Amino acid sequence: MGYCTTAFYLNENFCCWGEDNGCDHWHRWTGFEPANYVLYIVFATIFAFTSAILVKSFAPYAAGSGISEIKCIIAGFVMKGFLGLWTLIIKSVALPLAIASGLSVGKEGPSVHYAVCTGNVISRMFDKYKRNASKTREILSACAAAGVGVAFGSPIGGVLFSLEEMSSYFPLKTMWRSYFCALVATAVLAAMNPFRTGQLVMFQVKYDRSWHFFETVPYIFIGIFGGLYGAFVIKWNLRAQAFRKKYLTKWAVLEATLLAAGTAIICYPNVFLRIDMTESMEILFLECEGTEDYQGLCDNDKRWANILSLALATVIRTFLVIISYGCKVPAGIFVPSMAIGASFGRTVGIIMQAIHHAHPESAFFAACQPDEPCITPGTYAFLGAAAALSGIMHITVSVVVIMFELTGALTYILPTMIVVGVTKAVSDLFGKGGIADRMIWFSGFPFLDNKEEHNFGVPVSAVMTNDVVAIPVHGMTLRSIEDLLKQPKYQGFPIVEDLNTRTLVGYIGRTELRYAIDRLRRERAITISPEARCNFSPPALSAVTPITPTVTISSADYSTSSASIDFSRYVDATPVTVHPRLPLETVMELFRKIGPRVILIEHHGRLSGLVTVKDCLKYQFKAEAAENPRDDREIAEGHEKLWGLMNRVASWVSGKVASASGGRIRLGGSADERVPLTRGSGNGQIMDGDEDVVDDGVELES
Repeated sequence: MGYCTTAFYLNENFCCWGEDNGCDHWHRWTGFEPANYVLYIVFATIFAFTSAILVKSFAPYAAGSGISEIKCIIAGFVMKGFLGLWTLIIKSVALPLAIASGLSVGKEGPSVHYAVCTGNVISRMFDKYKRNASKTREILSACAAAGVGVAFGSPIGGVLFSLEEMSSYFPLKTMWRSYFCALVATAVLAAMNPFRTGQLVMFQVKYDRSWHFFETVPYIFIGIFGGLYGAFVIKWNLRAQAFRKKYLTKWAVLEATLLAAGTAIICYPNVFLRIDMTESMEILFLECEGTEDYQGLCDNDKRWANILSLALATVIRTFLVIISYGCKVPAGIFVPSMAIGASFGRTVGIIMQAIHHAHPESAFFAACQPDEPCITPGTYAFLGAAAALSGIMHITVSVVVIMFELTGALTYILPTMIVVGVTKAVSDLFGKGGIADRMIWFSGFPFLDNKEEHNFGVPVSAVMTNDVVAIPVHGMTLRSIEDLLKQPKYQGFPIVEDLNTRTLVGYIGRTELRYAIDRLRRERAITISPEARCNFSPPALSAVTPITPTVTISSADYSTSSASIDFSRYVDATPVTVHPRLPLETVMELFRKIGPRVILIEHHGRLSGLVTVKDCLKYQFKAEAAENPRDDREIAEGHEKLWGLMNRVASWVSGKVASASGGRIRLGGSADERVPLTRGSGNGQIMDGDEDVVDDGVELES
């Protein structure tokens, strides 16, 4: 840890380019190790504080990874500002600061977010995409592939990641566009040559040795670790997120700052935690022969010390990932998980190497050649990284391809497939869905995961809303319509012949109706009577509807109650309708494939009810809770005890600071401010998917 005298922004590798053991231009901060320790903590704290302040002040949506939200947006969820220009700018600035702070967060997940932001901002400049949400979502899927392709130097892996993880609907034309987008992005990165080595990512590595069949045993062990790691981190991170949401919402900047300070204090003594995670993976992936030996990693005399240090690094980093992922700075979980898997895999590799050196004549090692190294610990680190990434995200094919493109080693495709397959099998024992899917569930987004399979055995009538507020074709006044729009619980209205027969003729969304009324008032210079009658007759099939429809009024005297306002151009005459006895699973599949806001239930032409994604999810959660009942009281009590302990520690520190400063400095605030622990957007509700959410909402516009 130090600085470069020729250019302060360069690290040691770039400052001493071409030198193996340092150079005269690189200086440590001081010659006194405790002073270096303090400076390390100070820099980490400053970087994290600056990153959290930027996010809180300018773009709250820049916090976190963004993958969960992007999945929902591609599926049709509306979030205003999440893919906007400010989010892109602040995330691009705050992410390097968060990484530099030493927090156990990665940049690969956020790189997907700002790649998608870039695509959204640029696509809004063209009417073809601005007016067509379907085309825009194709752009977003392609940008997600480009983001992963650039993050890992893996264009094909990026396309497969977008197919496997991001998109619920991925036609062939979207695959081609995603491939082209990822290819161009990766080619530009290669032309820039950011590491001056021709490598696209720092931890890219080449292996020229093959593997032995007996190594399948430790490979399976590494795969089991990957599955257990993913299940453990997902479970405890969700509990940490619940605690953060209930107690720490008001203290986001302070939380990130203290996390960075605590991480620096814990990590500096360990040589594998002190350095950046991508740099540590680069070191752990390498073969021992022909490369620089970092801190005696390849020294046989330090073998057991390295095993202890790597094991501690694995345990400590896992704990730090659990408490850090989700804090209010740009934060991914790909690289931290890969670093944890790499340290564990290298530990297994060193142990296997020690066993081979102790028993070289054993029949177990009969396949080893006498004149060349038998065990390559770096390959175990590489496979451990693949296992941890697969375990935390629950992805398989894309992980194999990404790891192949990182190494270019055809011989290690089969070991990677073995490890990822075992990880997948173990992960599925603890529930389906990676951490991105679980965060969607935790946040209350209305997202139907196509990875889940259900057999509820009930018709859609068991789930639908019966007391539907419908609008008759004729007879309602403008005042009555506006009164309905003032009630936020209605996101749309079925159109019926009359309220007695309830013969279904169409559907009009809340957004379209609000827009029509606002446009009417904006374009008409005179006041329109609130008693004017509204007409919702759907347009005739032979009628030519202009791209920009207009509201027509049949009376020249707009101020009288005899005026008639025609909203027919805004009525959807062919809404998605199903029979009440249609199985619920089929209706959920319709939501996934077609993506409507609402599905109307009709029987012999009469409106029976309607169903939304939220209704389906409510029934799904209810059925799952009945199958697997659990009591959360112990978790809530644990959160209360932890919060009480944190309050006592904070009061003690505040008192010490006040007494030391003679009362001139007082630390404190309202420690009792907290929000209720509920699922969803703070009110315990699953969001509808098209409403404005509390944090400025999110949509496909900048």
